[in-house]
Amino acid sequence: MIPISTVELGPDVEAEVLKVLRSGMVAQGPVVAEFERRFAALTGVQHAVAVNNGTTALVAALQVLDLEPGDEVVTSPFTFVATLNAILEAGATATFADIDDVDFNLAPDAAAAAIGDRTRVLMPVHLYGQTAPMGELAPLAADRGLALVEDSAQSHGATLDGRAAGSFGIGCFSFYGTKNITTGEGGIITTDDDVLADRLRVLRNQGMRARYQYEVAGHNYRLTDLQAALALPQLDRYEQTVARRKANAATLVEGLAGIPGLVLPQELPGRSHVWHQFTVRVTQDAAVSRDELVARLTEAGVGSGIYYPKLVFDYETYLTHPRVKVSEVPTAARVVQEVVSLPVHPRLSDDDLRTVVDTVRSILGA
Repeated sequence: MIPISTVELGPDVEAEVLKVLRSGMVAQGPVVAEFERRFAALTGVQHAVAVNNGTTALVAALQVLDLEPGDEVVTSPFTFVATLNAILEAGATATFADIDDVDFNLAPDAAAAAIGDRTRVLMPVHLYGQTAPMGELAPLAADRGLALVEDSAQSHGATLDGRAAGSFGIGCFSFYGTKNITTGEGGIITTDDDVLADRLRVLRNQGMRARYQYEVAGHNYRLTDLQAALALPQLDRYEQTVARRKANAATLVEGLAGIPGLVLPQELPGRSHVWHQFTVRVTQDAAVSRDELVARLTEAGVGSGIYYPKLVFDYETYLTHPRVKVSEVPTAARVVQEVVSLPVHPRLSDDDLRTVVDTVRSILGA
């Protein structure tokens, strides 16, 4: 099977982990601090605050905004459930705006229409490795007096006009096992706001500024040095990792061009896509349905993934939740029936890529 994603951590990672084990400091310590410094540099911000996972990053970012009951967060309905869960955990109400079917991200006009009297936060999701249209969304948030929280879980180092995801507002990243950079579990929050960064550091450490000096009712959101050690060598070679993902995506675009009913992903002008996923749309004009394509790819030994099979609120537990405001999102409702992601990860060989292309073309009769 050619996997949809794979994780291979080499001897350089093993060496960093061994250093931590031998140091005797395996909890949060100097390696986490180094990871924060280097990720802040990658993102082009003043502060990066590491936490134990990407969901925590979103929750903490919302918690330091001091939201009150009834305050609303406008976000995308086409995202992983962590986006919605974080809003609910922070005590806010989730509202939704439709997406664009080219980049799969929040559509500015729809976001503007979704903002109401109780809206306090705009939360775009930088999906699949490409930034949302922040050139429009960031000014929209500023004009409406909203905090801007970026769900950047899939877009480490992605840029718009040279500016990185996570630098427009409060950035929230994940380092889950399948991400472009992984610590197994882990997250980070990026910001240029000195006060917010300080509050986040206190919040993640049981509310302590110094030992037994409690300033707020906090949490244990800490990352460990063992986890941070996994990331440092990956940061060393991240430019090469993204370059390989870009090359693989270009090969797939070239090889899959011209197939009826298959809409290929695009790297839009001014944006640098880091290709966390290579996501196509299988429309009604295709020779087979999306689900049949997936089944036949599996039979042929080619992995794929449907990210995501339903809109984020389209589950009973959310449809009946008092703080989830379901809305009409026709583009997202259509796209969720069409998308499938194909392998694009750096470990693919040239033969793997040819197999993916040839298999898809064969199934779709091209």
